[in-house]
Amino acid sequence: MKTISLAAKFDGQHIKLDEDYPLKRNTRLLVTVLPENENEEAVLREYWHQLSRAGLSRAYGTDEPEYRLDMVREANAEYGGR
Repeated sequence: MKTISLAAKFDGQHIKLDEDYPLKRNTRLLVTVLPENENEEAVLREYWHQLSRAGLSRAYGTDEPEYRLDMVREANAEYGGR
């Protein structure tokens, strides 16, 4: 199964998904507790921005070399940016 994110809320006793999603018995889950805030949209947006920044940092670290145009071995004929 691929990794997905589902919105949910804790009602004081159980974690309840905001939308139905088919889960098999004993499916492993990772729960992230978001900070309480009056503006839930802003909190969720900031959470996704932080997650995106972390992913980009892993993909493009500070030791990433600079690639010059002369290093391209084969030009993409379908690229219209020239």
